Amino acid sequence: MAVKIVVGGQWGDEGKGKIVDYLSQDMDLIVRYQGGDNAGHTVVNEHGEFKLHLIPCGIFYPDCHVLAGTGMVVNPDEFLKEIEEVESKGVDTSRLHISGKATILMPYHVALDNVFENAKGSIGSTKRGIAYAYADRARRIALRMEDLLDLDYARQRLQLIIPTVNKELVAFGAGEVTVDEIFDKCKVWAEKLGKRIVEPVSYIHKALEQNKNILFEGQLGAMKDLDLGIYPYVTSSNPVAAYACASAGMPISKVDNIVGVIKAFSSAVGGGPFPTEMGSDEADAFRGTGEHVDDEFGARTGRARRLGWLDLPIVRYGAQVNGYTELAICKIDKLDNVRQLKVCVGYKLNGKIIDYMPTTKDLDKVEPIYETMEGWTCDTTKIRRLEDLPANAKKYIKKIEDYCGVKVGYVGVGPDRDSIAK
Repeated sequence: MAVKIVVGGQWGDEGKGKIVDYLSQDMDLIVRYQGGDNAGHTVVNEHGEFKLHLIPCGIFYPDCHVLAGTGMVVNPDEFLKEIEEVESKGVDTSRLHISGKATILMPYHVALDNVFENAKGSIGSTKRGIAYAYADRARRIALRMEDLLDLDYARQRLQLIIPTVNKELVAFGAGEVTVDEIFDKCKVWAEKLGKRIVEPVSYIHKALEQNKNILFEGQLGAMKDLDLGIYPYVTSSNPVAAYACASAGMPISKVDNIVGVIKAFSSAVGGGPFPTEMGSDEADAFRGTGEHVDDEFGARTGRARRLGWLDLPIVRYGAQVNGYTELAICKIDKLDNVRQLKVCVGYKLNGKIIDYMPTTKDLDKVEPIYETMEGWTCDTTKIRRLEDLPANAKKYIKKIEDYCGVKVGYVGVGPDRDSIAK
């Protein structure tokens, strides 16, 4: 038995989908442990190109079961749409299950997100209703997926909840909803998804008892964590590795391996501080046009990503809060034609070097301390062994390992499933 957690080590968009898809070949169960359809994991394999927002990436392996876990907020309409898209490419989804304890993201959550984001000034929300579903979970006025298995109970809950929801909708200038309107949706969701809903704690513990190989898949990255990230420019859940155990009802002693996924440079979508951000001309050289799957545009939003040089204080912070046992570096091939690479190796705040992650406000003020490294200016996309990488690429990797204290086990050299050196 092996229990792995795959977690983002920067601002999200690091390439977790590729790494999870690659590692899933040895897994029996993949559990997506938090988030909603506000971000996407890109997978390229023999079935085609996929941007998965709710379905765990292991769905493409015929012997692998996948679970949308307890820590998620699930928009059933989006979930059904994604199932249809995956099935249309010939992928069997009979092994796809949903935690009964996962929160249902309702249409009114999306409406509230849109009107409130516009009213308060943007922090980069995708306007998918994620924050409002998590808020209602915390206020204990959300419905769970398991409520769809008892529609009489679901209707009683809605009768209690909808008056509060309508007051908020009206206050922000959106239209009211009715109990009947939402309940009709619940009936459809129950019919189409009911057979996939499972009791999650016993489901996961049976897999543990049977010595199954389990992988927990996180969304976004450490700097977007609700508690430990660049608050308030964060998501509404906890992408850090520890939350995989909390949401699964599984002791941390079961975990064997925590794989931190980082990009060979930095990228971010949405607002907030970004110390190593490049100027537009530099960024355009990395970004691409959007016509290729690995161009730098958000998998969910399609927005051009903010790009920057590799920020090692951020990577080390991710290692500290997640406890990586190994690192995966994606998109090193994107640096193949760069003659000189800038690497941030520290911050100055008010003229003094600091050795901690500053507050969000101060992170926006820091001066990055750069080292310049020579590039390798050759093609890495055909390389499949770490020892075969160019000498300067190996120096770049060694710099990361030494700074963070974590060995690199995988290096992504292209978008395809097998484009990995290890």
